[in-house]
Amino acid sequence: MAKKISIIIKNHILVPKHIILNEKERSVLFEKYNISPSNLPRIMKDDSALAELKVKDGDVIKIERYSQTAGRVEFYRLVVND
Repeated sequence: MAKKISIIIKNHILVPKHIILNEKERSVLFEKYNISPSNLPRIMKDDSALAELKVKDGDVIKIERYSQTAGRVEFYRLVVND
């Protein structure tokens, strides 16, 4: 019988850091870029990268990626159910 392998996705080297923004950080983001939540790209609530975060519909996630050419780059996503 084959062994079941359990992998914690967030610890994988290719998965960038995901952070839930608090209300103040959300306000600063929306004011800085003059946008609303509907202007953000979406990420599914059941996305495996969010598995250990307690996200709910409407949360804003900051994704920090590192690039050899650009350094640290931040992306933002709106959590949706479907």
